[in-house]
Amino acid sequence: MKEKEGSRSVEDRYTQWKSMVPILYDWLANHNLVWPSLSCRWGPQVEQATYKNRQRLYLSEQTDGSVPNTLVIANVDVVKSRVAAAEHIAQFNEESRSPFVKKSKTIIHPGEVNRIRELPQNSTIVATHTDSPDVLIWDVEAQPNRQPVLGATPSCADLTLTGHKDNAEFALAMCPTEPFVLSGGKDKSVVLWSIQDHVSSLAVDQKNLKSPASKGVVANGKAADGPKVQARGIYQGHEATVEDVQFNPSSAQEFCSVGDDSCLILWDARTGFSPVIKVEKAHSADLHCVDWNPNDINLILTGSADNTIHMYDRRKLSSTEGSPVHIFKDHTAPVLCVQWSPAKASIFGSAAEDGILNIWNYENIGAIEKSDSAGSSNYPPGLFFKHAGHRDKVVDFHWNAADPWTIVSVSEDGEKTGGGGTLQIWRMIDLIYRPEDEVLAELEKYKSHLLTCANT
Repeated sequence: MKEKEGSRSVEDRYTQWKSMVPILYDWLANHNLVWPSLSCRWGPQVEQATYKNRQRLYLSEQTDGSVPNTLVIANVDVVKSRVAAAEHIAQFNEESRSPFVKKSKTIIHPGEVNRIRELPQNSTIVATHTDSPDVLIWDVEAQPNRQPVLGATPSCADLTLTGHKDNAEFALAMCPTEPFVLSGGKDKSVVLWSIQDHVSSLAVDQKNLKSPASKGVVANGKAADGPKVQARGIYQGHEATVEDVQFNPSSAQEFCSVGDDSCLILWDARTGFSPVIKVEKAHSADLHCVDWNPNDINLILTGSADNTIHMYDRRKLSSTEGSPVHIFKDHTAPVLCVQWSPAKASIFGSAAEDGILNIWNYENIGAIEKSDSAGSSNYPPGLFFKHAGHRDKVVDFHWNAADPWTIVSVSEDGEKTGGGGTLQIWRMIDLIYRPEDEVLAELEKYKSHLLTCANT
């Protein structure tokens, strides 16, 4: 009975959300997936036009074994701001593929793709996690396009990073300043590599990281083994599985990690292999995700199975003190993903098993708390947008650095859509996030027109 009520409330919420799409969104593309995807990441922009830009998108296909698991490279036509007609963006069929998303290349992956991360210095180089101790590095431009048929041999990764003693399934990060890779796993370890340690396979010049074309995929009927790179450092400090890792955006030597031991740990490779700061009880449950603010390197976000997001200021952390500067509460289920916006230091998103992707602005906390005392707001402090377009848990999302208010998100609602889940690419209307004085000035220009419409 409770399941039926819960399902009905989700459908009611979704119906209400869809009716509001023409008002709340500047653009939205809804794409029904054939197979579930556990990760979605933006790649490079490949073409610019008058009304839209074409951009790479990386996805995975988690199959049932009837065909191989794959890493998918798609081309997305990202419609520019204030181009799409409001009456058109809500006219989509949940069971259909979007005309804006087209598969470009398929890489047959050895095992499920649990996590995808692109290298900031060259976003055609991506790392993937699967159900194994290794991290796989792919040059997606050089890899051949494969047909995912039953019995097909897996594609050969350009590099394999070794160092974990047990499966490393989710915790994965690429460094913004150097071609470094960070991973965490079931062995309770955080492992650091440099792709430059194998320059014969991935040659590095001063500006770009480039990879030679992958040669033969099959050798003697088996997948050819690519070159392996050993770890630069293995860092011990967690007491349970490491669930997520992240670099300091301005330093390849500093990074952080979170795990099922409820700990947030800050590391510095220059000082050894032990924690610099360990926050023992960062949350009251397992930690699932962490992100380090690229526009304010003092701020770190964590998301947890306790349904909350904590914001930490590293200047206020020590071995004896580890209190968050703010706790963000709105989700009704475990938080799976947090990410700071590339556009503004105070903006971030959070996605959870409740099917909601929230957008927050911590600058609004004080103002909303003041209005709350007057009883004029029902929203949690800092929350300013709720994306309710998914009908089951949102497993991943990614801000678009090339178009900073455009977000891609993916969910496991395949049972409701007759497919493998839902991929959505969306951008809220700019009247929501632009400075209030700008918005009021624009509305003032159309005041007479609005009044005329209201009186007819």
